[in-house]
Amino acid sequence: MSKLLTPAHRIYVAGHRGLVGSAILRRLQAGGYRNLVTRTHAELDLLDQRAVQAFLYAEKPDAVVLAAAKVGGIVANNTYRAQFIYENLAIQNNVIHGAYTSGVRRLLFLGSSCIYPKLAPQPLKEEHLLTGLLEPTNEPYAIAKIAGIKMCGAYNSQYGTDYIAAMPTNMYGPGDNYDLQNSHVLPALIRKMHEAKVSGAPSVVIWGSGQPRREFLYSDDLADACVFLLENASASAIGEFVNVGCGEDVTISELAALAARVVGFTGELVYDRSRPDGTPRKLMDVSRIRATGWAPKVSLEQGIALAYQDFLARHGAGTQ
Repeated sequence: MSKLLTPAHRIYVAGHRGLVGSAILRRLQAGGYRNLVTRTHAELDLLDQRAVQAFLYAEKPDAVVLAAAKVGGIVANNTYRAQFIYENLAIQNNVIHGAYTSGVRRLLFLGSSCIYPKLAPQPLKEEHLLTGLLEPTNEPYAIAKIAGIKMCGAYNSQYGTDYIAAMPTNMYGPGDNYDLQNSHVLPALIRKMHEAKVSGAPSVVIWGSGQPRREFLYSDDLADACVFLLENASASAIGEFVNVGCGEDVTISELAALAARVVGFTGELVYDRSRPDGTPRKLMDVSRIRATGWAPKVSLEQGIALAYQDFLARHGAGTQ
């Protein structure tokens, strides 16, 4: 069967400096793709509709990967609620509509597992979307991502485009954000464990009870899934969107213990129950993407070790 996307095609990767976008760019380059288009935020503000439209008309990509988004952990999501809904909606609207009006037939929209109801049955199946209330702390972000899914589907239905949507589980890997206030749980744990080891601290404080369960996917595995979907899967074949994950989860306490072991921190792990836990569990049902023939390759322990090496390379041995 012929590929829907090949190295001969011209591809615009929006958000190529982020955790996900940079991994997708690496994967495309490794796959022989050379006709790649990128722009930094300084070169192209995706919140500027006219600028985005002019850019897409001028570059005329065959496909667009929409990995650009305003992202953050539970505190950032709950603190910057207006920015999270406005900026994500604006980016999506500008890029998806601009892709359509400039003749782009193929697009991949990246979302998040937070689109699902807080108390949805586990594991999370694609058909659970919009069957219950969202987790309040990240509702603005989730609503924006749901709108992106529906926008892709609406454009496919009305205009005959082939815009697909993929919903990754929790991501981590090279280029992650390690800010202790605004990062996701795993990079924050890596930094906390490292700094405690360097300073000789007797303990590390973990936010929440440690009981929520989370699934994690290494960014290069997600990138591999994205390129696989672009090359092989049409929107009509995979449905409204497809989950991307490993299909296994761990408790936050298990994750913290694993991060401590990889980093080499041997002190006590203390749980601050005054901090929010968020959704009790978020495990993806990945049967739909597994049916296409794709599966992840990097185990959680391998991935944390790789992420820690990236952290050391970027932030140095004595980070504070």
